[in-house]
Amino acid sequence: MQIKAVHDVTMNQERLSGNRAKPGLQKSHLVKVGLPMKRLVSSILAAGFFCASPVLAQDRVVVVELFTSQGCSSCPPADEILSELSKRDDVIALALHVDYWDYIGWKDRFANPNHAARQRAYAAASGRKSIYTPEMIINGKTDVVGAKPMAVSQAIAKHKSDPVIVDLNLERAGAKLQISAKAREGAKGPYTVHMLRYRPMASTEIKRGENAGHTLEYSNIAENWAVLGNWDTSTPLSLSAQLPGDLSVVVLIQQIGSGPIVAAARLR
Repeated sequence: MQIKAVHDVTMNQERLSGNRAKPGLQKSHLVKVGLPMKRLVSSILAAGFFCASPVLAQDRVVVVELFTSQGCSSCPPADEILSELSKRDDVIALALHVDYWDYIGWKDRFANPNHAARQRAYAAASGRKSIYTPEMIINGKTDVVGAKPMAVSQAIAKHKSDPVIVDLNLERAGAKLQISAKAREGAKGPYTVHMLRYRPMASTEIKRGENAGHTLEYSNIAENWAVLGNWDTSTPLSLSAQLPGDLSVVVLIQQIGSGPIVAAARLR
């Protein structure tokens, strides 16, 4: 599915900081990250909403994908929230920068068209007719406005109780990664095995566009996303992949067709 013209209601792109916009590209309420947002996130942290809980053997690690852009003035608050989530051991927080706002004045240096394609696939799989930034997808299933910390926190808490149906293990030996997985009761493949790297932190001085004049920090910036293959669960999974460099690596096992993420693991 391709990105249609901006006023085509079959697949629109929106920038949201609050409620979902109606079909058609609409100007969102523009939010700059600053003291009010930082205080809000800090207050939520103090209240315990984003506090990490111990990762127990039976717990699911929750995957949070943020679709964001340096050219979106509504995105910095969501980037701030993702930065806080990146500190948690029970959450794999990933920033997927998209390129469809590059035309409004600033080219996002972390953007990849494959990230927008993944976002569109999520929308199509769930029957939604629009994509927007900042959007968070939780465990491949629940979408929330990424600038709403309470909604994000509640979605993460909900998915913490997802059943463990796949055991996934990663081992690194030099420049090679060994991936092994075993299906438990309730696993119904086929699944797709994804591997990606992420950059823990980077900053950019924005010189044009809606965020012009701001130097913004980004966390867990996804790159080098690759599909390693499909797994039908009839036998245990055993894969190896080349792993040059020292960036963190994440492996996701996801229902084919942009379905739920049933297992995730990382090596920092």
